[in-house]
Amino acid sequence: MSITLLEGFHVASTFEKWALIAIVVVALLGLLYAWFLTRQTLNEPEGNEKMRKIANAIRTGGNAYLKTQFRTIALLVVILAIFVFLTGWFAGGTSVYNNPPWLIGLARMGGFLMGALFSGLVGYIGMNMAMRANARVAEASRTSFIKALKIGYRAGTITGMLTDGLGLLGGTIIFILFFEDAPLVLLGFGFGGTLLALFMRVGGGIYTKAADVGADLVGKVEKGIPEDDPRNAAVIADQVGDNVGDCAGMAADIFESYEVTIVSAMILGLILTITTGQLYWIIFPLLVRAAGVFSSIISTYSVKSTGEGENAMNAIHRGYILAACISIVSFFLFAQFYCHDLRFFWATSIGIALAVVIQFLTDYYTSTEHKPVKEIAKSSKTGAATLLLSGIGYGYESTVMSVIVIALSIVGSAIVWGATDNVLYIFYGIALCGIGQLTLTGNNIAMDSFGPIADNANGIAEMTGMEPKARKILADLDAVGNTTKAVTKGIAIASAVLAAVALFAAFYEDYDLKTINLIQWKVFVAFLIGGGIPFLFSSLAIRAVGRAAFFIVNEVRWQFANIKGLWEGTAEPDYSKVVSICTAAAQKELLTPALLAIVSPIVIGFLFGLEALAGFLAAVILVGQLLAVFMSNTGGAYDNAKKTIEDGLYGGKGSDSHKAAVVGDTVGDPLKDTAGPALNPLIKVINLVSVIAASLMVVPIAGGGFREVGLTPVTITVIVVGLLIIVGAFWYSKKQESFAKEDDK
Repeated sequence: MSITLLEGFHVASTFEKWALIAIVVVALLGLLYAWFLTRQTLNEPEGNEKMRKIANAIRTGGNAYLKTQFRTIALLVVILAIFVFLTGWFAGGTSVYNNPPWLIGLARMGGFLMGALFSGLVGYIGMNMAMRANARVAEASRTSFIKALKIGYRAGTITGMLTDGLGLLGGTIIFILFFEDAPLVLLGFGFGGTLLALFMRVGGGIYTKAADVGADLVGKVEKGIPEDDPRNAAVIADQVGDNVGDCAGMAADIFESYEVTIVSAMILGLILTITTGQLYWIIFPLLVRAAGVFSSIISTYSVKSTGEGENAMNAIHRGYILAACISIVSFFLFAQFYCHDLRFFWATSIGIALAVVIQFLTDYYTSTEHKPVKEIAKSSKTGAATLLLSGIGYGYESTVMSVIVIALSIVGSAIVWGATDNVLYIFYGIALCGIGQLTLTGNNIAMDSFGPIADNANGIAEMTGMEPKARKILADLDAVGNTTKAVTKGIAIASAVLAAVALFAAFYEDYDLKTINLIQWKVFVAFLIGGGIPFLFSSLAIRAVGRAAFFIVNEVRWQFANIKGLWEGTAEPDYSKVVSICTAAAQKELLTPALLAIVSPIVIGFLFGLEALAGFLAAVILVGQLLAVFMSNTGGAYDNAKKTIEDGLYGGKGSDSHKAAVVGDTVGDPLKDTAGPALNPLIKVINLVSVIAASLMVVPIAGGGFREVGLTPVTITVIVVGLLIIVGAFWYSKKQESFAKEDDK
C-alpha cells in the first residue's frame, strides 16, 4: 500500500504536500466549529417545564425511530459490504502499486463502511441537535426575533459543518493512503454514503409525511383545529417526522451528494493525472472543498437580522452571498497561482452560479412572496381541484426552468474546456461544476436544518399556548423554513444530476463506450425501462405514505371518539401509539424502493450488456431529475399557499379556502418530502452500483481491453435471482396495501 506515495510521485511539490495537510486541518476545523456551535446552542435556555416535556417527547421519538431504522438495514449493509469486497477482489481493477486484489477488496469495503458510517453520523447527530434547538428557539422568540433566528440557523449549521468536515476528511484520507489506487476505494466510499442516504430519505420521508397527512386530515379538515393542537394524537409524531425526514434524511442526502461529487471529480482527475503527469487535477477539487469549509464558517456565523421586522430570508441570503464571494476569490487564486489555468476557476464558478440561480429559482416558485404561491392560494377560492391544477401547472413550469439552468451549466463547462478534443476534460469540468455547486454545503444544510427547527419551535409554541408576539415570530420563521427546505432540495437535485453525469463519464472511460446506439433494440429497451424506474420508485414511496396515513387517520379518529375528556382538553391523547404506527410503517416499506435501486442496474447489465446499461443510466438521470424537481417544487408551493391562507388571506383558518389548501398540502407533502427528495440518492445509487458491478460483467483479454461475459449459467442465475428480488419486493408492497383494505372492511 502506498502510504508514502507523495515521496515517490515525481510531480508532488512541497506546496502539494502541505496543501493535503492543510486540507485535513481545515476539515478538522469544520468539525471543531460544529462542536463550538453545539456548546453555544446548548447554553441557551430551553423554556418552561411544559416546553421541555414536549421537546423531550420529540427527541425520544426521533431517536427511537433512527435506532429501529439502523437495526432494520444492518443486515443488508453487511451483505452489501461483502458484495463490495468481492467486486474489489475479483474485478476491482489493476492496482498501480501491485497491491493484491484481496487488499483492494478490503479497502473498498472499508471505504463503503466509512461512507455509510459518516452518512449515518451526520444524520443522527444533526437531527439530535435540531431536536435540542427547537424549544430554545421557541423560548428566544419571547424576547427577540433576532435571537430566535440566530439560534435556529446556527443549530442548523452544526449539521452543515459535520457534512463539510466528514465528507472532506474521508475523501482526502482515502486519497492520501491510496493515491493512484484511490478510485478503486472511493467507489466504495461514495456507495456507502449514498446507500445510507437512500434509506434515511425513504424511511424518514414515509414517517414524516404519514404523520403530517394523518394529523392534517383529521385535525384541520375534519375537526377544524389548529395544526399543532395538543388534542391531536398525531401532533408529536408530526414533530418527530420533521426531524427524521427533513433533518436526518436531508443531511444524509446532501452528505452523499458531497461525497459523490468528490468521488467523481477525483476519479476523472486521477485519469487526467496519469495522462498529463500533473497532480493538480486531483488536488484542486480538494482545495476548493477546503475553501468552501472556510467560507461556510465565516458566512454562517455572520447570519443575523438587521432588525426585528426583517424577513429572515434576507439575512440568510446575505450569508449565502458572502460565502459565494469568498469561495469565488479562492477559486481564482488556486486556479491562477497553482494550476496556472483559469479554466479551473471558470468551471467551479459555474457551479457556484448554478447553486445561486437554483436557490433564487426555487425561492420564486415556492416562497409566499412571489406570484406562483400567491396564484395557487388565490385558486383555493374555487376549491381544492383548481388549487391542485394551479400547483401542478407551476410545478411543471419550474421543472423546465430548472433543467434549462442545469443544461446551461453543462454547456458552460463544455465551452470552458471545449478547446480540447478529449471529451474527458469536458466531463471533468462538469465534475468541477458539481464541486463548485456544493462548495457552500455548510450554508445549504444550515438552511435546510433551520426548516424543521423553526417548524418544531412553532409547534411547541402552539401546544403550550405562547403569547401572540412569539407565535407571530415563529410563524414567520416557519414560513421561511419551508422555503429554505425547498431551496436545499433544488440544490440537491441539481447536484445529483451533475454527479451522475460525471460518474456516467467515468463509466464510459473505464469501459470504452463512445456512443449509446438507440437503434439497437437492447439499448432502447433498457432506455425505456430506465425512464420508468423513477416513476415506479415514486409510486412505491407515495403509496407507502398513503397506507401509513390511513392507519394514523383511523387511530386519531378513534382516540377522539373513545378517550373521555380529550376534546374538552381535560385528557391527553396517546401520542406514543401514533409514533409507533409511523415507525412500524416506515420500516415495513423501507427496503422495497432500496432493493429496486440496487438490483435493477445489475439485472439490466447482465441481461442486455454494458451499452444497454449506459442507456438505462441516461434515462434514469433525465427522468429522475425532471420528476424530482416537479414533485419538490409543487409540494413546497402547496405548503406555503396553505400558510398564506392561515395568515388571514381568503378567510383564514377554518374557511373553505383553507380546507382546499389543506387538501393541496396533504397531496404535496409526500411529493416534496418523500418521493421527490428520495430520487436524488436513487439516481446516484443506480449509477454507483452500475460502475461497481460493471467490472463483474467483463473479462480482460490478452493484449488489453475486455470482452463482455454475456449469458452464462452464472449470469443467468444472477438475472433470475435479481428479478425474483424485484418481483418479491413489489409483491410485498402490494401485500401491505391489501392489509389497509382489510382494515377498511
